[in-house]
Order: sequence, then C-alpha cells, then structure tokens
Amino acid sequence: MHPMGFLSEKSIRRRPTNDSIHDLIITGIITLGSIVLLYWWHLDFHDLRTSGNRNRIYPRGTRDPAYLIKAYNGAVASENELCSKMGVGVLKQGGNAVDAAISATFCTGVVNMFSSGIGGGGFMIVRLPPESPGEPSEVWSINFRETAPALSNQTMYGNNPLGSRYGGLAVGVPGEIRGLQEAHRRWGTIPWKDLVEPAAKLAARWRVQRELARRIQMYSSLMLDSPDWSAIFAPQGILLKEGDRISRENYSRTLSIIAEQGPDAFYDGPIADALVEKVRQTGGILTTEDLKQYRVRVDKAFHGTYRGRHVYTNHAPGAGPLLLQMLHVLENYDLTERTPLNVHRVVETLKFAFASRTRMSDPASHNDTQRMEIMMTKEYAHEIYTNITDDKTHPPEYYNPEYGMKPDHGTSHTSIIDRNGMAVSLTTTVNSVFGCHVLDPITGMVLNDEMDDFSVPDTPNDFGLWPSPYNFPLPGKRPVSSTAPSIIENADGSIYASLGGSGGARIFGSILQVLLNLDWGLDASEAVEFSRLHDQLYPLVLDADEDYPSESLEFLRRLGHNVTIADINRIAAVVQLVVKRDGVIYAASDSRKNGIAAGY
Repeated sequence: MHPMGFLSEKSIRRRPTNDSIHDLIITGIITLGSIVLLYWWHLDFHDLRTSGNRNRIYPRGTRDPAYLIKAYNGAVASENELCSKMGVGVLKQGGNAVDAAISATFCTGVVNMFSSGIGGGGFMIVRLPPESPGEPSEVWSINFRETAPALSNQTMYGNNPLGSRYGGLAVGVPGEIRGLQEAHRRWGTIPWKDLVEPAAKLAARWRVQRELARRIQMYSSLMLDSPDWSAIFAPQGILLKEGDRISRENYSRTLSIIAEQGPDAFYDGPIADALVEKVRQTGGILTTEDLKQYRVRVDKAFHGTYRGRHVYTNHAPGAGPLLLQMLHVLENYDLTERTPLNVHRVVETLKFAFASRTRMSDPASHNDTQRMEIMMTKEYAHEIYTNITDDKTHPPEYYNPEYGMKPDHGTSHTSIIDRNGMAVSLTTTVNSVFGCHVLDPITGMVLNDEMDDFSVPDTPNDFGLWPSPYNFPLPGKRPVSSTAPSIIENADGSIYASLGGSGGARIFGSILQVLLNLDWGLDASEAVEFSRLHDQLYPLVLDADEDYPSESLEFLRRLGHNVTIADINRIAAVVQLVVKRDGVIYAASDSRKNGIAAGY
C-alpha cells in the first residue's frame, strides 16, 4: 500500500534527471508576441470604442472579443453584461461586494436562466477586509448547495436511471435564496428589496441576447414541444432569436413577492406550494417540509497557500480542496515559464485531481472523512509530485481512481471586488443546461436536476464508469460539485483576485489554468481568454482548444497524451475574474459565454 493510502506502489517511478525542456523557438515566439502585444496596446489606447464606458477596452487580434475592464472603485465580472452593470450600479449606490453579488445573481437567473436561478443552489466565498492595517482578513464560505429530499434513497433510480436527469425526480431542494439571504443578513448594507426588485423588473421584458439565443436553438425541441417552455421561448410556435423581445412575467411576479415579503416567501406559502405541486406532477418527491427544513452551512473558508499567496475556497463537497491540491503539487516545480514540459506537468496534476475527486463526498453525511483530509495536505501533494513522470503520461489506472463521477453543466459565476477590498466569489447552478427541463408555469422557475450529481448504484455514468459509493443519494445530503469559487490574497494579506467558473467537470482545472496564466504575465482578460486543456481520465482524451500553442500539443503527443482538438466555439468552461494590482482593479468575463464585466 502506498504510504498515503491512495497512490499505488507501481505508480512510483524515478523522476528523470533532466527537469526542464527549453525551446529557443518558443522563446522567440513569446518575445515577438510581446512586441506585437505592446504595439497593439499602443494602438488601442488611442482607439477606444467606449460605448458609454470609458474604462472598457476592446482588444483586437484575439481569438474572441475579450473585454478588459479597468476600474479604481470596484468591478463585477459576471457572465452577462446586464448583470455586471447591475452589480456595479449597486456599488455606485454605496453598496458593498455582497450587495452587488446578490443583485447580479438575481439578474443572471433572469437572463441566463439556462444556467442558474432561484430554482438552484451553489457556493459563495466572502472576504471581509481587515479593520486595521496589518490585521488578517476574515474569509467565509456559504454552502447553499441543493440537498436531497427526505424521501431520497440509494435505489431511487434503480429502474429509471434517466430520472436523475429529467423530470421532477431529478429536483433537489433549492438553496439559492437561503444562501443569498444569509449573506445579506451578515454583511449586506442595501435593503433586500432594492437588490431584488431590479431583476424582477428586468424579467418582465428585455431583449434576447446572443448566448440565450444560442441555447434556445440548441434546445429547440424542448422549446417547441412543451407548452410551459414555448409560451416564453417560442410564442406563436417560432423560436425567439437575438434581439427579440422576451418576457418572463410569472418569474417577474415571483421575484417581486420575494423582494416585498423576503426570502421566507420562497420556502413557505404559495410559491413553495406551486413548486412542490409541479415537481409532484412530473414524478418528483419534493415536499413543502423539505423546503421548510432547508438550511445553509456557513464556515470559515477552506484555506491553503500557494507560493506565499493565501487561497480561500469552498469545502467539500465543492471542488475547492481539489484546486488547492493541484496548487500544492505545482508548488514543487519551477513554473516561471509556460514551457511544453510545464504544460505536461499541469495536465498530469489535473489527472491526479480527478482521481481524488472520485473519493470526495458531503462530509456532513459520512463519518469517515479522513480520506479527504489526507488528500488536501501538502504531504499528499508531494506524493503526487513524486509520481508525475516528465517523460510520459499514463493510463487512468496509474492515477488510482476508485470510481467515476458524473459531470455537471449548467452553472453561473460572479466575481466582485469593491473599493474597500471586500471580495465575493459566487457560483450558482441549476446543474444541467435548463436544469431538469421542467419549468413551473406558475412561478416561472426553471427547476434544477441536482440529483444527477449523485451517483446511481450499479449504474455506470455517461463514460461507462461505475459510481462512487461515497456519493450515493441520502436524505439531506449534498452531492459532489466541481465548482470552486475562490479568493486569493497576496502574501501581505492584501486582496489579489476573486475568481471562479462554470462548465461542469472543467471548472476547477480552468480556474487553475487562469491563475497560472496570471503568473505567466498575462493580464486579466488574456488570462481568461487563453486556450485551455482538459483531461478527466475518462474518456481517454486530452481535450485541447484548437488554438492552443502547437509546440506544446506536439510535445504532449510525444509523451503519450491522446490530444484531441476541439472547436473553440463550443460550450466549455467559463471563468469570471477580478484582479487588483497596484491599486487598480481589472476585471474580465469569459467570452466563451459572451460575458462582459463592468467597473467604475
């Protein structure tokens, strides 16, 4: 048995003595690229197309239209421009980062309902700046992840595996409203009504944006075949397209009630009754008592260090511990440059993280949590480091995963830093795109399919992997998540970054790559936009954006990686980032989901 318990003895190999590969051609390309970027920056500094925002810069020559926001008082990076601006509007009114996060989150649930909304749940990290210079900050984690209804059990999907994905049986107890309520109760400064009402008014009528139009087309059969959906997204039997007027009047009314009466109106009363009835009609087991009994979890954020910086993220069942594990592994390397060898090491670190993911669970539902505690230590990370070989990659069993886990897909993230250094990193989700494909026509809510994040006993997942015994559904249990909202501080305790992402199993690996991009000299927008790699052990491919540097891809192929090139326009992981450097706040929203940040 391996001394750390999970790595097999056969996986321990002697590391090659040649610890780095330096390619002069790559160095030349990087140097030439820097000159081009400087020239481009000079041109764009004298050719800003501000569209009413003097701080917005439209870079030219990138693969996507990356928007770099430069601000001095505060910034919001969400996946939708309307919501970023709404959050900044709250900051301008004197609100703090928590107030802005609440406003932007309600907004995102309106216009990007395919990813999030009050029918879902998530995680939130909040940094409270020090009251006096030199004192440490307080960083908190709010877990408002959905929970399994009280009637859940391990065999509930035995005769109906698709029941965890579609229909009422897929619905977990929504936690978003309770999570936002708890944050507001502790740290909010703007009245609750003032934070919710703008989203309610927006829901009454707005214009379809590019990303929503794309999702409507992708799910055209759902929109056309179901009266609940077609009434909103395909009136008169014609799918809405970009620029068309859209109205979610019932959802607007629901938000107005929550604004006026407070969060309790969601969990007890007509809204709760309508929600439970719709779930029941579509085969689910959610009850009004499940809603009444829902509670959030509030803890000090999961904390670790990376090269002197402080990293704060969510606890299990979130993926924050996996992000820290990867950073702890990579801390053993000289990563001053993006060399092909270092790229290989990052991929190998990611593969070990996916093996660790198979052993994760909701710690509140298991007495044996030692396996997770061990995996998050720097000692265990060093064991992983000694098992990474610089001359080749390995088949999945080398990384010793126990079982496969199901990916999650429909997620939104918002990152914020305000003028006082308060920061919020918030990830919320309805799990799959458009959740369980059930829309309640009375409340206007899109319902989550969070139960699909649990494992189904004796049933392999989409990749043919057998389920994890640590992640079976149980009453009140929260399923494992790939989300990792994070806040980073400099070594002196000052705020450095707030970031997080969406995109299912790709989330924590994408966050890692964005952090590395920042260390490799890219600005916030470039760090978010740079092409990415993804390897989750199964399927047996290393997924690479088609414009990833070819020298690195060729090197990876020589080491045995099954590199598969993917269209950069596909739906993949999306990261929202806010960074503070030298007193200036920079924000960028990932163009992969047509997001635009805002600041002032």
